[in-house]
Amino acid sequence: MRTPWLSFLIIPLLFWGCRGGYSFTGGDVGAAKTIQIEFFPNYAPLVNPNLSQVFTDEVRQIFLNRTSLEQVNRDGDMKVEGAIVDYSVQVQSALASEQAAQNRLTVRVNIVFTNTLDPDKSFEQQFSRYRDYSTEQSLQDVEDTYIREICEELAQDIFNRALVNW
Repeated sequence: MRTPWLSFLIIPLLFWGCRGGYSFTGGDVGAAKTIQIEFFPNYAPLVNPNLSQVFTDEVRQIFLNRTSLEQVNRDGDMKVEGAIVDYSVQVQSALASEQAAQNRLTVRVNIVFTNTLDPDKSFEQQFSRYRDYSTEQSLQDVEDTYIREICEELAQDIFNRALVNW
C-alpha cells in the first residue's frame, strides 16, 4: 500500500530532474535565458509591404511561445537576424495551349542564428517555402493567405534548425 504514495513523490521528481533546457515542444535552449530577434528587412526585387512585419512577427511568436526565453533588444544569449532575399512569382506549369496553368509564389530568407553560450550551434542558412496557385486566381486573391502560411512554415523551419536540430 505504500507503493502508490511513493510513486506520487518519485514521478514529479523525475520530471523536475529531467527538465534541463528542453521544453515539451522539443526546443533545446540549453542554459539560455534571453533571445534577441531582429526585424527582417525585405531586400527582394518584388516587395510586398506587409511581408517583413508578418515574417518578423511569426519568428518572434514561435520562439517566445515554444520556449521559456525572454525577448531582449540587445545582448541576448541567442540572436536571430537576417533578411528576406526573394519574393517572387513564377510560372510553374503550362497547358497544351502554352498558357500558364499554375503560378508559384516563393519566399526565401537568409537567417543568421547566433548562440553566444554554445557557438557550435550558430549557423547561417537560407530557407525557402512556396505556394502554387491557379492562373485563374490573381496574386492579390491569394497573397495575404499564402504569405501567412509561408511565414509560419519558414518560422517553424528556423526554429527546428536552431533549437530542435532536425
